[in-house]
Amino acid sequence: MSNRRPIVAGNWKMNGSQADSAALLAGIKQGLGTVKKAQVVVCPPFILIPLAARELAGTTAAWGGQNLDIHKSGAYTGEVSGPMLKDFGCAYVIVGHSERRALFGETDQVVAEKFKAAQDAGLTPILCVGELLAEREANQTEAVVARQLDAVVNLVGIGALAKSVIAYEPVWAIGTGKTASPQQAQEVHRFIRARVAAKGAKVADGLCILYGGSMKGSNAKELISQPDIDGGLIGGASLNAEEFLSICRAAE
Repeated sequence: MSNRRPIVAGNWKMNGSQADSAALLAGIKQGLGTVKKAQVVVCPPFILIPLAARELAGTTAAWGGQNLDIHKSGAYTGEVSGPMLKDFGCAYVIVGHSERRALFGETDQVVAEKFKAAQDAGLTPILCVGELLAEREANQTEAVVARQLDAVVNLVGIGALAKSVIAYEPVWAIGTGKTASPQQAQEVHRFIRARVAAKGAKVADGLCILYGGSMKGSNAKELISQPDIDGGLIGGASLNAEEFLSICRAAE
């Protein structure tokens, strides 16, 4: 086992009222004492970040955004910038989630620019990479992941990855109930680490690579026990405090 500290990040996506979210945060807060090793991160919708900041202040948990704009400020109606997230105590921000790529047309280049904007604002980007079902069936998984990674490395350099987290999310396993087998997931995680190591061995060794495809309390332990899987980026299961905490504990 490496000395990498596991990270379990909850991506709430576009879910939650104030009341629901306050209850969820209270539940997570109550169970944090049972999580000894993992860094717990919560990524609510923008409008609920102040609530998360208030509820989680002074705890071991961190919070972050689900997206950011590449600009620091200006005439970009509807957008939220890295410095704004930082101002609300965010430590992390998700960049290039498959839903952003597929539904909102974010290209590899835009994702790379968002990665840079996040680091410029003092945030740790959680960079999402992963392939579609058609791409996996055509044996293109490694080519797709390499392309997505390279876009970022070409812009910011390999050293910048030392201040980031990578999340591998097989798009075919998000919200479908399908999960990559621990072996399938480990293969891609190993590929990512090797790809980074080719340019920076020390960076690769310290890099946290999370799995993000339908991880639940029931399969978390088996996935996280793989040598190159350092935690999870959790979707649906992060909306249930006990389920989310059980994944956090599996990272011990």
